[in-house]
Amino acid sequence: MNRFPIPSIGRAAAVLVLAGVAPAKGAEPAGGVPGEWLSRWSGGRTVGMGGAYVAWAQEPIAVHGLSFAVPGRKLPSFGLTVLSLSSGEFEKTNNLNEPLGSFHEGDLAFLFSTAKSLSSRFSVGTNLKVVRQSIDEFDGSGFGVDLGVLYNLTQAVRIGASVQNIGGPGIKLRNTEETWPTEIRGGVAAPILGGRGLVSAEIHHVPGPGTSVRGGTEYWVHPLMALRFGYQSAPAGGFSYRVAPDARLDYGVTTQELGVIHRFGISYRFGGFHAKSQARPEVFSPVGERPVTKFELHAQTKAETAKWWLEIEDEAGAAVRRFGGPGAPPAHVMWDGKNETGLPLPDGIYRYRLVVVDAEGRELAGHEQTVEIATSGPRGSIPVLVN
Repeated sequence: MNRFPIPSIGRAAAVLVLAGVAPAKGAEPAGGVPGEWLSRWSGGRTVGMGGAYVAWAQEPIAVHGLSFAVPGRKLPSFGLTVLSLSSGEFEKTNNLNEPLGSFHEGDLAFLFSTAKSLSSRFSVGTNLKVVRQSIDEFDGSGFGVDLGVLYNLTQAVRIGASVQNIGGPGIKLRNTEETWPTEIRGGVAAPILGGRGLVSAEIHHVPGPGTSVRGGTEYWVHPLMALRFGYQSAPAGGFSYRVAPDARLDYGVTTQELGVIHRFGISYRFGGFHAKSQARPEVFSPVGERPVTKFELHAQTKAETAKWWLEIEDEAGAAVRRFGGPGAPPAHVMWDGKNETGLPLPDGIYRYRLVVVDAEGRELAGHEQTVEIATSGPRGSIPVLVN
């Protein structure tokens, strides 16, 4: 795994990820190392970021499987991930190259994860994993442990590190046991452009292949769509599309020695810690039948909520109105389409997002959404008929 799924998850989440390979050429320095399939293969968002995600772990991941995580308030958070990889059928021959049928190779892993925030800045997490490998009629199993930490240098800049395969797993298929090498990752990540973007960099070391550097960036070009670019011994990229406030489709693509790798993922978040806001109606007219819009607000924080704010920005990114105060947010606030000085704002699309901060300094931001002021009515042309 190239990140720990639990320490900073704000809500319960489930992720389903599928992968595909198309013929092409590529390079991957960790190829051939025992257990490299589990270390390298990850979700669409991580792939699009070039694999540089150890410092910004915010969601569970899976490959050909399912991942589920539940955040804890007083108790530790926990998660379960099931991963599977199968080769399909290969031709089986003897020493004389005579056909003997077919065989396949398969890998399966179960990861039981737990994590705990020791302070508002420092979190630790661990994976206990059970892995199984089979080749033809031979199979074997093993156990291993991963350890990860996250530390917030500032409110925006976060560093992360992980040590994987501590004391195993070791899998014996025939006569020789293969022990997975201990992998070390360290990285830094920071949001940019008011939280709409993210940059991340990571160093990954594996005994044998050596050290590699990864990097990636993400930018939400629209509240519903994000684009990603990265590099992990080859260019990578991808996108996300939010089909609902809590449901998202992810896609990532990169190359390695097997060819072009595609990742498709579906994620859904529910319950847990969150900050949600919704404008009703989403289009209103201060001089029409719908003179105001109501922002419905709801938040759940790990510790007691200390303060909140809802900031409204125009299409240029300039703040035009701000609501906020101490404690938890109210059930709703009303907006009449005016700025802080009470002047009417022009027609257009405006962005808004609810942000809450708990008593221990943790900041939780909701999804950025849009609301529209439309006073001019529908646009178009009226046909004129001439007799």
